[in-house]
Amino acid sequence: MDNFQIETAQNISIEQNAAGIGERILAFLLDLLVIVIYMILAGLIMAGLDTDFGGEFMYYLVLGLPALLYYLLWETFWDGRTPGKAMMQIRVVRMDGTRPSFSNYLIRWLLRFIDISISSGGVAVVTILLNGKGQRLGDIAAGTTVTSEKRKLGIHNTLQVDLPENYQPKYPQVTVLSDHDIQEIKNLYYNARREGQHHIILSLSTKLAELMDVNAEERPLDFVQRVINDYNYYTQK
Repeated sequence: MDNFQIETAQNISIEQNAAGIGERILAFLLDLLVIVIYMILAGLIMAGLDTDFGGEFMYYLVLGLPALLYYLLWETFWDGRTPGKAMMQIRVVRMDGTRPSFSNYLIRWLLRFIDISISSGGVAVVTILLNGKGQRLGDIAAGTTVTSEKRKLGIHNTLQVDLPENYQPKYPQVTVLSDHDIQEIKNLYYNARREGQHHIILSLSTKLAELMDVNAEERPLDFVQRVINDYNYYTQK
């Protein structure tokens, strides 16, 4: 899984966790299985109806069209996910972490024929491996990527954080907060960073500055992290 930083319009740096190539391949295979199962069931149902209504054209509409539009429709109406992506906990997002528009999904879908269909996925795999941001050609053209929603378990999942020995706190006012407050702040903060929800970080920073009665000198992202660190410094003493 590749991690990369993006800078938002609010000058907030957000770490994106690009979905690994293995996750994307498995998601593709799962989606292919869904398509195959649908085509088999639809074909059996149409054969059972024993009707020539529409002939080959009807077969094309019922079997071919849903398979052709599978990725475009699922990603558009299910917030960047397909059944395969959902099972692998990955989704399509814009490079700034926000939800893509229909035009973004459309561009990805159109270039899918070059990335995957014509080249049997070879172009997509090579581009993703070389790009470093989880992007195939369709993603590069659309300004999107595919990110992983799997949580990384680490020190931030607990109340305590590791601080360097020479750490210098800046806001003694953090002691007005409780352990419960800090745990809630940490959960909101790390979830917002992972999901690219910049408005939550901005709101959290503003609320903390108000509760502590201080003027935040850092960027919102850095200020919230400083509050978490300072609280741990004073409560560990």
